[in-house]
Amino acid sequence: MSANRQFRNLALIGFMGTGKSTVGRLVARQLGFAFLDTDERIEALAGKPIARIFTEDGEAAFRDLERRVVTDLSRLDGAVIATGGGLGANAQNLAQLKTHALVICLWATPEVIWRRVRRQTHRPLLQVPDPLARIRELLAERAAAYRQADVLVYSGLRQLREVARQVNCQFQYARQAARQ
Repeated sequence: MSANRQFRNLALIGFMGTGKSTVGRLVARQLGFAFLDTDERIEALAGKPIARIFTEDGEAAFRDLERRVVTDLSRLDGAVIATGGGLGANAQNLAQLKTHALVICLWATPEVIWRRVRRQTHRPLLQVPDPLARIRELLAERAAAYRQADVLVYSGLRQLREVARQVNCQFQYARQAARQ
């Protein structure tokens, strides 16, 4: 983490089901920041749910919308940003986020993630015969990118309020260190 960076925002990256949206809302309240979810922004931009974007337009179209949203985020000041699971795995997106935000990756084991998302029907990447195997595969593909975050925080088997406290502390510490 470069001491020359300014942390106007906080961005949460990581795999689906790691708690980014829940933790993000909690931290935004604690900091008095705005909260935004990139998936919600993408749905508003496309005028349809993510599952339909994947079905009707394909993953490449979804990733293009993601890049457009990430570019717009650089104008924010005082926001907690919860990203979609694949957004932070893209090197360009991650670099763009780091221009204005402390990037924290929330992580959990494949088994914890599966337990959290198994009843959710809006996860297009998990509409396969063996979703747990798909989670393992995607995590393996994205692991190196996720490790490029400024901070990694384990969110599995922990209360999300505790995770939010840790994320808040990491953000406060980074801002203080950047000022010195």
